[in-house]
Amino acid sequence: MTVAAVPTLNIDNERVRVTTWRFAPGAATGWHRHEMAYVIVPLITGKLKLVGPDGAETIAELQAGIPYYKDAGVEHDVINPNEFEFAFVETELK
Repeated sequence: MTVAAVPTLNIDNERVRVTTWRFAPGAATGWHRHEMAYVIVPLITGKLKLVGPDGAETIAELQAGIPYYKDAGVEHDVINPNEFEFAFVETELK
């Protein structure tokens, strides 16, 4: 059984939704589609495993405080392959 990543909603207004995501080792978001463009800011340096719609897996190497942006429409499952908790802040643009 996969452990679920834990979201904490920080802000949700007419312009943005900001969520802090925490992943225990092996935890996953579950399959989802991003309906809005978003920015991720890792709180910890580490890796995330991304599983795409075709089942292809990629490993993202992330550094604490270095953001990245993605357009709406991304579909994936996000999994923590680290042996430690991983966390990031996600800002969705409405």
